[in-house]
Amino acid sequence: MPSLLVRFRVDLLLFLVAASWGSTYLVAKELVTPSSVMALLAVRMLLAASVMGAVVAVRGRRVIAAELRAGVGLGMLLAAVFVLETFGIAHTSATNAGLIISLTIVFTPILDSVVSGRRLPGAFMVAATIAVVGVALLAGNGALQPPNLGDLLVLGAAVVRAIHVTSMPKRTADRPMDTLHLTTVQLATCAAVFSVGSVLHGDSIPQYVAQLDLVRAMLLLYLVLACTVFAFFVQIWAVQRTSPSRVSLLLGTEPIWAALIGITIAHDSLTPAGYCGIALILAGTAWGRSLEQGHRLAAEPAERQPSAAGSL
Repeated sequence: MPSLLVRFRVDLLLFLVAASWGSTYLVAKELVTPSSVMALLAVRMLLAASVMGAVVAVRGRRVIAAELRAGVGLGMLLAAVFVLETFGIAHTSATNAGLIISLTIVFTPILDSVVSGRRLPGAFMVAATIAVVGVALLAGNGALQPPNLGDLLVLGAAVVRAIHVTSMPKRTADRPMDTLHLTTVQLATCAAVFSVGSVLHGDSIPQYVAQLDLVRAMLLLYLVLACTVFAFFVQIWAVQRTSPSRVSLLLGTEPIWAALIGITIAHDSLTPAGYCGIALILAGTAWGRSLEQGHRLAAEPAERQPSAAGSL
């Protein structure tokens, strides 16, 4: 009974993380305009990095040079993901953003197979094609038209996120690194990049903060504390109490939450073809995830812990 209770608690917390990630697209949509992307990201990352930095300081462990080098490099990639994703959200719907970014699930194994030389099973390419066709249906919403600027930017974010995930093992292969340190350096790097960016583009940080009312300020805190800090610590806690595959599976429900929230709360308008696109994306990415995990575990019996980047 105690083990069943622990499993239920772990699964529930992971579902909460996936739901919070699914809600980030709508929350960001409420907080951002094309001119405030850099300022929003700067404030979000400054707050998140400060919280993570405080935890690192309390632990009393020094950040080593290797963690600093790897974290800065990965942080630059992560900053590119956030910029593309957030600019994309400003120009498309929350539903589209949340589902298109899920293509990372199929882009990452494809990129990894190119880099490593390991061939993926043929069925995986079928699953990837199904997901891409779903994106085309969703973006066009039943019409034969190219995706809009926002959809393309989010698609670019999915590609860069796949590069980020693929780069992580190579940058951390030399020696074991503290995941908390690595994530903190990445967030601090993003905060520095976006702070400079807010000076060069759009609203400054003081201008953006001055425009926040109570509701928007609460949404921003939710984005920082629930979708970033809480999500990170739940992953670290959960992977010690269940299998990495189960963590990955439960967190993989993020696009489902994004679609539910976008349709029910944001009232994103979709045609039957759009709903068909959603079904194809979810089916293709879920099938692709299952095929990739089976293929990887067959080649590498020892499971590796999943990346904590997620939808920071």
